[in-house]
Amino acid sequence: MTKEYFFTQKMCVGYEGKPIIKDIEIALQAGEILTLIGPNGAGKSTVLKSIAGQLRILGGAAWLGGEILSRMHREERAKKMSVLLTDRLQTELMTCRDVVASGRYPYTGRLGILSKKDNQIIDEAMDLVHIAGMEGVDFHKISDGQKQRVMLARAICQEPEILILDEPVSWLDIKYKLEFLALLLEMREKRGLTVVMSMHELDLAKIASDKILCLKGEYVFRYGTPQQVFVPGVIEELFDIDEAKLSSNEMFLSYVRQMGRL
Repeated sequence: MTKEYFFTQKMCVGYEGKPIIKDIEIALQAGEILTLIGPNGAGKSTVLKSIAGQLRILGGAAWLGGEILSRMHREERAKKMSVLLTDRLQTELMTCRDVVASGRYPYTGRLGILSKKDNQIIDEAMDLVHIAGMEGVDFHKISDGQKQRVMLARAICQEPEILILDEPVSWLDIKYKLEFLALLLEMREKRGLTVVMSMHELDLAKIASDKILCLKGEYVFRYGTPQQVFVPGVIEELFDIDEAKLSSNEMFLSYVRQMGRL
């Protein structure tokens, strides 16, 4: 056994009993950020859903705080892990505060009655992500960037130790991408929050991450720090980029090469 806060040993993930990726080995200290990268269809979402308990782990195991995730009771997992997937939450006729407050569900019981402590935690979470003035605003009438802040506040309300995010900034403008990642880094510093997420933005992944997991094919393509992953040739091979075919566009090729140096 290791002393890492979150780690996997020979974890195998897939659908309907059919393995897609085998022997996944991850080791994170509390407060570290891991980013999954790779081409579309490489299995990033499958890995995240398996960690989150939405898919059954087909082999090996994942540990969180010394406990095997698959053996944790649903309520216990919900108090330690939050999953940020905006398309899974029905928000019709909900204010921003209503959405944030729904993050207290592991603690309020079936009746969903908020205590004084619950309301205080909601206020603190909204203030933390700078949306304190949006309590009564219709969630569907705010910008995409603001929605992500609200969803992050909801996740914080759950008081998790680890946060799972699937492509949290893909559809945001660059301003909101940077603001959202800055909030994650702030949560890491202030609360020791551990983050596991997937991203397509390679330059941002290098800046924001402590570890990178590259997925391609049946086994992990590469795992390590950004300095170990973003080296010449790795990104080109990961995404099947043929430099010879790109030689006519030196500006684009230069950008691809620079992704390992940002």
